[in-house]
Amino acid sequence: MTDDVLLVHGGNPLEGEIQIRGAKNLVPKAMVAALLGQGPSRLRNVPDIRDVKVVRGLLQLHGVTVRTGDEDGELILDPSHVESANVADIDAHAGSSRIPILFCGPLLHRLGHAFIPGLGGCDIGGRPVDFHFEVLRQFGATIEKHPQGTYLVAPQRLRGTKIELPYPSVGATEQVLLTAVLAEGVTELRNAAVEPEIVDLICVLQKMGAIITMGTDRTILITGVDELGGYNHKALPDRLEAASWACAALATKGDIYVRGADQIPMMTFLNTFRKVGGAFEIDDEGIRFWHPGGELKAIALETDVHPGFQTDWQQPLVVALTQATGLSIVHETVYESRLGFTGALNQMGAHIQLYRECLGGTPCRFGARNFKHSAVVSGPSKLIGSELVIPDLRGGFSYLIAALAAEGTSTVHGIDLINRGYENFMAKLRDLGAHVELPAEALVTA
Repeated sequence: MTDDVLLVHGGNPLEGEIQIRGAKNLVPKAMVAALLGQGPSRLRNVPDIRDVKVVRGLLQLHGVTVRTGDEDGELILDPSHVESANVADIDAHAGSSRIPILFCGPLLHRLGHAFIPGLGGCDIGGRPVDFHFEVLRQFGATIEKHPQGTYLVAPQRLRGTKIELPYPSVGATEQVLLTAVLAEGVTELRNAAVEPEIVDLICVLQKMGAIITMGTDRTILITGVDELGGYNHKALPDRLEAASWACAALATKGDIYVRGADQIPMMTFLNTFRKVGGAFEIDDEGIRFWHPGGELKAIALETDVHPGFQTDWQQPLVVALTQATGLSIVHETVYESRLGFTGALNQMGAHIQLYRECLGGTPCRFGARNFKHSAVVSGPSKLIGSELVIPDLRGGFSYLIAALAAEGTSTVHGIDLINRGYENFMAKLRDLGAHVELPAEALVTA
């Protein structure tokens, strides 16, 4: 597919302004939450990304009316007539997204049963869904696995339970929240994820009538209610996209104003950005990120769950670290395969060595399990345009950053994957002065 390939002519700084909207890691989940209500919900600040389209399609298959509102980036979701969907139609969405797993709780409450197809998502390491099903069993669901997917039945109303997560997983926390709010009794969730997107989902559910208490020790108490209404909510901005553009500014020696970026959920990133040598300026409308000149500084970095340095920030920042002077150490503790994208950076001229050892002191999910999850980045490196194949969402955008920072032309394959989480990224690149074109456009101008 020629429209899935992008030619990137690098070597120029990215300069200008772009706008970000609601977080990819919140908006689709808030759309699923609308299933729980007895009335319509209004979700604002919705980005035009593929994950939103996938969830919209799944909701419509289940009888939810989804339409655009009067405001730009607004969706009205009406679940008044929730119904069973055709298995083949649901299966058509298999592989497109991992979000269908979060339909389980709401569908069990509304219909008494659910079908979940095989799941897709980015290949960045183990993200087992069996734990989701085990959680649903604890609530009282009966689960049968078949070749085409998994069938779930709730013979009676789901019941609150006590759950302690072995790891503060975002997906598992979302599953518990979306199931517990209408379950009978109290659910106690220990070692929960507390990312800003989780807090925003809790805000959505509270607007619907849920009773949810967040403790200071990663404990969340959910008191089930008999009925929920709709919500009116503006999604929090996408801090992960904002950080990606910040790293693009740093790697290309550019200057980008990210309208919509918010300081509070990005505080950890901003501290690290400053340590590397990047500059930023915050106002009421967004954050300006720029390379102030001079050398960037090598750092030691470890990813962690919130409020630590997010794993989704790691890949774009590693590209910027190839331009820093000295040896940077990166310890990835969240996804065991997230450093696999560095091979292509080495192909472009970077000097990155991967290690199986934990090069840091942060508790790691997979230390001594033979995964190459630590990296030493030696810089600065002169990057040269290359042939690149996008491996996953964040790695894909990181390849774009590397191609933009490199001398010469890169051919980037699989750019459609970036549409999962970056709204109108082609238009934004061009607004920032990037010289990017599809092969067909290149032929026309040749």
